[in-house]
Amino acid sequence: MRRPSVFDRYRGDAELKMTPMIDVVFLLLVFFVWTASFQAVEYLLPTSVSAEAGSDAAQSEEPPPDFDFENVVVRIIWDGTSPSWSVNDQDTPSLAAVRQRLQVIANIKTDAPVILHPDDGVPIGDVIDVYDLSLLSGFDSVQFAISDLVEN
Repeated sequence: MRRPSVFDRYRGDAELKMTPMIDVVFLLLVFFVWTASFQAVEYLLPTSVSAEAGSDAAQSEEPPPDFDFENVVVRIIWDGTSPSWSVNDQDTPSLAAVRQRLQVIANIKTDAPVILHPDDGVPIGDVIDVYDLSLLSGFDSVQFAISDLVEN
């Protein structure tokens, strides 16, 4: 006669239950997929480190700290003889300075729309010059603004 083993009563419960393990695997999979899809787009900001401690060259290349990058508004003002420009309500002395300021902004964010707002009487050639500078600086979108039309 064979003597009953002490471990026989535990053998029936020795099988693995796979349902809880599969549930845990699916929960982990869902967690990792959801957390991986919420990553924000990162932009590289250009920096210029100068060798001299008190150099003004690095300050002239960076935009002012209160510069608004949502829309880049370039006003072309005609005084009767020659145009003058302002970029986001900051006066710019020449067309070369407009190009430099647009290039600095384009290095930071090229998907900001450039809005050209010429005054009445500005020759079309001056508007096209600023339009070309905007495209050469690397902006994706250039739009035109008009003044309110006078109703008769």
